[in-house]
Amino acid sequence: MLLIKSEKMLRSLLFVGFMLTQLCSYAQQSIQKYSFIEKLPGYTFIGPHTFYADKQASGYDLIKDIKKGTPFYFSTKAAEGNYQITIQVKANDGVAGSFTVKAESRRLMLLNTPLKAGQSTTKTFTVNIKDRQITNGVAVKLKPREFTKLDWDEKLTIEFDATHCSLQTLTITKGEEHFPTIYLAGNSTVVNQEDEPWASWGQMITAFFNPKVAIANHAESGLSLGSFLSSKRLDKVLSVMQPNDYLFIEFGHNDQKEKGHNAGAYGSYTDRLRFFVKAVRAKQGIPVILTSTNRRSFDENGRITNSLGDFPEAARKVAAELNVPLIDLNKMTKVLYETLGVEPSKKAFVHYPANTYPAQHEALEDNTHFNTYGAYQIAQCVLQGIREKVPSLVVYIKENAPVYNPARPGALADWNWPESPRADSTKPDGN
Repeated sequence: MLLIKSEKMLRSLLFVGFMLTQLCSYAQQSIQKYSFIEKLPGYTFIGPHTFYADKQASGYDLIKDIKKGTPFYFSTKAAEGNYQITIQVKANDGVAGSFTVKAESRRLMLLNTPLKAGQSTTKTFTVNIKDRQITNGVAVKLKPREFTKLDWDEKLTIEFDATHCSLQTLTITKGEEHFPTIYLAGNSTVVNQEDEPWASWGQMITAFFNPKVAIANHAESGLSLGSFLSSKRLDKVLSVMQPNDYLFIEFGHNDQKEKGHNAGAYGSYTDRLRFFVKAVRAKQGIPVILTSTNRRSFDENGRITNSLGDFPEAARKVAAELNVPLIDLNKMTKVLYETLGVEPSKKAFVHYPANTYPAQHEALEDNTHFNTYGAYQIAQCVLQGIREKVPSLVVYIKENAPVYNPARPGALADWNWPESPRADSTKPDGN
């Protein structure tokens, strides 16, 4: 009996040991800590030759020549979910500096954060990671270009760009707490554009929120409400949405081009908008409708012409009918572009001389898709719309985020965007 009793005790002790090991392993997976300048207790040191690979699941990525003072990428394997990232940055070289942080496909997290000479600072932000899987082998139908995007891989990527500053430590926390999540459904004016010089408001608005909320951008270039549905992107959002999460819905540019039975602003477009709203509410989520951004199309008097037909008004009517918050981007962008003026407004879009993006390439002239300056202005329009129409989200806006008036946009001369290393002149789908 003593032997049997001892064996039971031994099994119990082994089981307890196993569970403790599992709990420790879970803790390690939930909190990852990295140091970049020196080896620190409790941190994984990322040396100058520590590169991301399948067997080395954390390290420098995409760029093999890591040089002081140049942008770099850091990646680590990560499953779907919301992650809080805390970084410690220090000014070096005995002078003042600044740093910019982007995540995944150029989602702006921190822009030109200043540091005094010798000063250190700690900043925290939240990054959403998504995958294609929905359930039972059903997955989002990605476009070919999406298979190579940082937004759709199985890792979390941080882009760090600094002047006279160095990244000291980086901590990644994935806890059980659910952060309210703002899901974005839209087209090329909303999607995270991965390459310079293209940009959207969806990848800029992340910089204006505190780390207690996450933004999950499921938009993609060239999509309409119909193709967002058929590619199972709404199914994906609904599969991970929790009560009191949000879905921001902005379509119109590509819906406008659809043909066939029931096509049009007051046909399939309004039918699908109603479907989106009801589907989100069935998940106890909160839908928000946004009218489409104007195209840059001026008349002879310097006024924006309506190139979107009845679609903005149809969105307004559905929002009123279903008592959905409406952010009228169509109205605000008309004011913004007219304030900038016919020629100056080109500076908000992808209008560049030949041999600019990338070098040795023809001129780029696009009156639908924004550059970083334009996208940042429109993100502030959305933010102002949130303040006015979605008060439950105001508590998550950073205290220093300015109140915005599209009739008084930020001066282009004051715009300073540290360019990402990757550029492509290929125009996004849609127009």
